[in-house]
Order: sequence, then C-alpha cells, then structure tokens
Amino acid sequence: MTYAFPSADFAPATSVQAAWRRHLIALVAVALVIVATFWRDVTTLAHLWWTSTTFGHCLFIGPVLAWLVWARRADLGKLTPVGWAPGLAIVACGGLGWLLGDAGGVALARQLGLVMMLQGAVVTLLGPNVARGLLFPLCYAVFLVPFGEGMEGPLQTVTVALTMPMLHLFGVPAQVDGVLITIPNGYFEVAEACSGAKFVIAMIAYGTLVANVCFVSWGRRAAFMVMALIVPVVANGIRAFATIYAAYLTSVEAATGFDHILYGWIFFGLVMAAVIAIGWRWFDRAPDAPVFDAAKLQSVPRFRLDALLAAALVLVTVAVFPAWSTAIANRAQPLPDRIALPEVPGWHRVPMSTRAPWAPNYPGADHYLIGRYADASGDPVDLAIAVYGAQHEGKEIVSFGVGALREDDVWVRIEDLPDLDGGAVIHVTAPGPVEREIATWYRVGDIVTYSGARQKLATLQAKLLGGPQRAVAVHVSAEVLPGRDPRAAMQRFLTALGPIDVVADRAAGMPR
Repeated sequence: MTYAFPSADFAPATSVQAAWRRHLIALVAVALVIVATFWRDVTTLAHLWWTSTTFGHCLFIGPVLAWLVWARRADLGKLTPVGWAPGLAIVACGGLGWLLGDAGGVALARQLGLVMMLQGAVVTLLGPNVARGLLFPLCYAVFLVPFGEGMEGPLQTVTVALTMPMLHLFGVPAQVDGVLITIPNGYFEVAEACSGAKFVIAMIAYGTLVANVCFVSWGRRAAFMVMALIVPVVANGIRAFATIYAAYLTSVEAATGFDHILYGWIFFGLVMAAVIAIGWRWFDRAPDAPVFDAAKLQSVPRFRLDALLAAALVLVTVAVFPAWSTAIANRAQPLPDRIALPEVPGWHRVPMSTRAPWAPNYPGADHYLIGRYADASGDPVDLAIAVYGAQHEGKEIVSFGVGALREDDVWVRIEDLPDLDGGAVIHVTAPGPVEREIATWYRVGDIVTYSGARQKLATLQAKLLGGPQRAVAVHVSAEVLPGRDPRAAMQRFLTALGPIDVVADRAAGMPR
C-alpha cells in the first residue's frame, strides 16, 4: 500500500527557524531605518502619548501589540515567512499619505502614513500567510495614531443635553448658553476637556480589543462596541451633572477640585469595569481557543522575494517620499519687509479695547497686525491679519491653539453663528462677563475659505502642484455692547473693506 504525505510535513524545522531568523532580522533592521528616517514624527507621537490626557491610552497600545503577537507565537511558528512584492503597495500608500500630510501640515496623515509604512514592511518581509495570522495586531496598530479630536464639539453638545434635564429634575435653577451652564452660585463651561471625548476615544481602542479577544460572533462584537461607546457618553453626562449639583449644594471650588480627582483617577476605571461587567455574560470565545488556523495558511504565494531584496525594496520605496518632501520644502512666497493695516473708507483708527481685549494667536506668522476701527456711529470693529510666506511643521495657519482662540484662552466659544460674507462666525465670552463675535477667513493658494480642512487641501495643492505659497488669516471682530448690533457693524465694515482676497493679497505684497 502506498501513502502520500504533504511535502511540508517533511520540511526540516531548522529551515523554518532559519527563515524566521533571516526575515525577522531584516524586518527589525528595516523598522529601525524607518523610525530613524521619520524620527521627528516618532518623537511627536511619543510626546503626545506622554503629555496629552486625551491620548494617554496610546502608551498602552505598544505593550498590547506585543502581547497579541506573543499569544500567536505557537501558530506563527508553523508558518514560513517569505518576502512578498505586493506588500510594497502598502508601504507606498503609507509613504504617500505621509507626504500629503507633510505638505498639507496634517499631523494625523503623517503619523498614520508612518504606521502604514511599518505595517507594509511587515507584510512585505513576512509574506501574506504570516500577515493573515497577524491581521488583528497589524490593524490594531492604527491606534498608535492619536485621532478623534473632532468628536469634542458634538460630545460637548451631547453632554449639555444630558446634564440640563438632570439638573432641572433635581431642582437646580440652571440656564444654558451654548456650552455655558449657569447656576445661582457660579457658571460652568462644558469645555472640550469635559466633553468625554478622551474616554470615548480610549473606549474605541479598548472595546475593539475586547471585541476581538472575547467574542467570535460578529453580531455580538458590533453590539459590544455600540455599548462600549454609549456607556462612557452617558456616564460623562452623569459626572457633569454630579459636579454642577455638588457645586450648587456647596461651592464651585469644592466641586471642581473633587471632580478633577474623580475624573482623572477613578472615573475611567469605573467605566471600563462597567463595560466589561455588562458584556461578560455574552463572551463566546474560550480563553484557550486558537486565534487562527495555521493549517489553512500554508499556500505558496506568488511574487515572492528574497529577504534582503524585499528589505532593500522597502527602504527604496520609503526613501522616495522624504526626498520629494525635501524638494518642495524650500518653496516660499516672498513677503514685504513690513505690512500695514488697510485704510477703510468711512472708518478711522481708534485705541484698542481695554474692557474686552482680544487678539488671535499666530505664533509662527511672518507678519501679524491687529487694530481697531470705528465709523461715524461709533461702532468699534477689530481687524487682525496674519501672513505666512510658507507653512511647515510648527508654522501653520491652522493648528491646535492657533487662530481666533488660543489654548486655555480667557475667551470661551459659546456657539457658532451664521456665516458672514463667506466667513465663519463664532460667539465667545470672557469673565466680566464680556462677549464678542469673531469672523474668520483664510486666503491660501487661489481660494478664500473659512474651513480649516479646505485650507489644508489648498496648502497641499499649492505645495505639490505649484501656485502661491502664502497663507493669510483675516479676522473681523466686534464686541457685544448694549443697544448695538455687532453683526451689523461687522457687515458695514466688510462692505467698506472690500473683497477679502484683495485685502489678503495686498498684505502679502502680491499685486492686484
């Protein structure tokens, strides 16, 4: 009788071990070169992880990835790593994303591109079979990138919507104006830090891990993720209510002091415990269940490469994008040595406000001016102009803490108002109380916009395809004064000022 056995059954263990050793050495070397090449982005990521309360959870992603790979080590040992040419497409996509982020001044795109290049290096140097075995850890590495700040605005609104009914239910005479909640003995700002975004962002990463490790059914995974997102939002609303209610019964100082301790040290731990407790009974994955079936990942892939050749091709692909970035980095718009605020027909310059001083924040601007105008009726309007010859990392016209309001500003955004002549308008307040409205425009490339995202795209287009490199921010603002309409005053000023693109181009020394 004749029996046939798969040839892989007779593959010497030493040959598989040697292949793993060779490919892992190549992978480590390539990863170190990539990290060194993009060291600026690596240090920026590490700084965010260490200093940001919103993204502190990212510090744990690295150890979690190591644990996920370690848990798969036995099954991975049954696979043979190979170099694989299609993995270079992932490296190239990551490099292109990094380049676009670098040109457009979008840190998220640069950081995501860096992680994708490392993911592509793994796929290229270990092959498709090993990549399938590592599919979840490879995808989970995305959580190394800080993301989700855009949730803060909507979650502020949700927190206010949850808090106000509970305050009224408990007899607290509270009033709300945008994100400001006023009670008889003080007022509270539902700021970005109080929106619960940091916990929702962390719970997305935590819930994704639990959904993969503890569940098999995709339906249960989806249900768990929904629950993991709803619980922290509701809990944050309860926390905000409890803080304001405690302030109503005692004092603002006592309530906020306790809230900082509760919020930073206890709250998230309780939310995590609650989420696990709710989902526990529906866990359907056994603790010792295999993560993947190594027997199904024994195919011989096409487009195989030698380990050294694969490593060299990864590094060549990676090197293209920093070189491209360097080639376009030196473009800058020539600017005049000095600029001046424009003369506005029917309006004259007056001293700046001492009652409600305000100035936008543009620390990287090449030129920055602010002045106050008044017309015959006496309505005051402030005009601020910031001019950049070019933008790059640390010198961006749109960035966190840059613009109409700075980080930890005395001025607090209450609400967004309808646009004014194509400019975005916000209503802000400061202690006093004093209030004002601020309209914003950006002149980048050949467009005028109020959108930060549109500004980034225009910057990207100008850098990659050519065009005017200057970027100009224009702000028009007016105080809210008794018996006066700030919006009407701003509209009259804008009519007299003329088109924003002309004002911006003249400030940048461009002929019109």
